[in-house]
Amino acid sequence: MNKSQLIELASSVRNSAYTPYSKFKVGAAVLMKSGKIYTGCNIENAAYPVTICAERVAIFKAISEGEYDFDQLAVVADTDRPVPPCGSCRQVLSEFLHADTFIHTSNLEHDVKTVTMEELLPFSFHASDMNRTKND
Repeated sequence: MNKSQLIELASSVRNSAYTPYSKFKVGAAVLMKSGKIYTGCNIENAAYPVTICAERVAIFKAISEGEYDFDQLAVVADTDRPVPPCGSCRQVLSEFLHADTFIHTSNLEHDVKTVTMEELLPFSFHASDMNRTKND
């Protein structure tokens, strides 16, 4: 699957988004190194903090199926510019994607900006940052 096909799949799945409050539909599709694809859309809730973004739905679906080897991710929304993932999604992506993994951001006008995970969230917090032992 090429970048354009992955973006089109992300665009298509955004139609399934549950967004009765914001009306802001987002779709995501993640391609695994195995060739499997996982999609996600944002799902809102009246208790806003429990809303989940499309990118995290796609990532969590892959993880829940035992897939951890990510190849690339696409995210699409109806925005003026290619839609960037929010801060929460950036942190989750940095947990599972390698620094050189491509993230394709797009809008409904087919404007595309491709960045690496490192470019999307430089100097990100990683699990290894918690492994330091204190010298007392």
